[in-house]
Amino acid sequence: MNLTAEEELLYKTMKFYADKKGYKLNTDTDILEKVIKGMQKIKESKGAYYCPCRLVTGNEEVDKKIICPCDYHEKEIEENGHCHCYLFFDK
Repeated sequence: MNLTAEEELLYKTMKFYADKKGYKLNTDTDILEKVIKGMQKIKESKGAYYCPCRLVTGNEEVDKKIICPCDYHEKEIEENGHCHCYLFFDK
């Protein structure tokens, strides 16, 4: 993957989280790179690592639910084997 230093740190953070929770990151490196880069761009423009597949509303109370790892990822992984943005997968 071709990641900047900031993106590499985000990747390592998400990898640590996935390992801790018993998940794995997407093994398709093209998709994984796009998700990481998308999250970094959102962080730079919106101030937090919001899930790149969800819309930021501007309502802080609503939007805190979509900061990655979002409030929905565990149920999505349980039901679908992966989260909505294809970052985390069930092992």
